[in-house]
This record gives sequence, C-alpha cells and structure tokens, in this order.
Amino acid sequence: MTEDETIAQILRKTRVIALVGWSPKPDRPSHRVAAYLVQRGYRVIPVNPGQAGQIALGETVRASLSEISGHVDMVDIFRRSEEVGPVVDEALAQFPELGCIWMQLGVRDDAAAARAMARGVAVVVNRCPAIEIPRLGL
Repeated sequence: MTEDETIAQILRKTRVIALVGWSPKPDRPSHRVAAYLVQRGYRVIPVNPGQAGQIALGETVRASLSEISGHVDMVDIFRRSEEVGPVVDEALAQFPELGCIWMQLGVRDDAAAARAMARGVAVVVNRCPAIEIPRLGL
C-alpha cells in the first residue's frame, strides 16, 4: 500500500479526533484545522489545558488526553516536536484501540513514533489532514 493509500484509509476510518494543542484563536492553524475537520463530519475533541472547561466545536475543551473517556480514533498533535513524546505516551495509555497518531506539519518525534508503531498504531508525520483530505479527494 502506498503512503497516500495508507493516509486515505486512516482518514476514512477515523471518526473521533482528539486535537492536542487546539487554540481558541481563529487565526491559529490548530483552530482552522479543527473547524475544517468538524465541517467534514469528524468529531473533534479539543485539548488545551489553558482553555479546559470551555465549549468549542460542540465539545468541552479538555486539559489532557486522560480527561477524555470513550473511544478516540486519532490523536492529532499541534505541539512542538520536543513535547510530542509525553503526548504519545498518554495517548497510548488512555486509548487502547487508538488507530493513529498524527503529527502536524513541522512536528516530528521518531522515538515516539516508534513506540506507537510498536503498539500497532499508525503514525503520520509532518502532514496536515486539512491538506490531505482535499489532496486525496476524500
């Protein structure tokens, strides 16, 4: 399977996305991508400790992944690369059936990616679903 086919498959199977690093500021990429994903029919759970408890995208903003109960298909990470490791570890601990760790444009942590892949979780690095969805015609 090509990388494009893998990404398309992930995006087709995903329904619930925890978006770590969501911003309430409309000009921030994390805000725009989250809004786009909701528009495309995904349930997006925003994660930002500074905004926890507020309502955004029809969801309560969570302080951390550990505050989310229920199934999450994808964790989309809008954090600096050096902050990815703990996010991935929390995601793996919190969501036993997690399908994908998605690291946004410019975000990369090879060790965290390897830990996720070792658990059978797909990893997408340095890409944006809001770019990939229209590019792949999804």
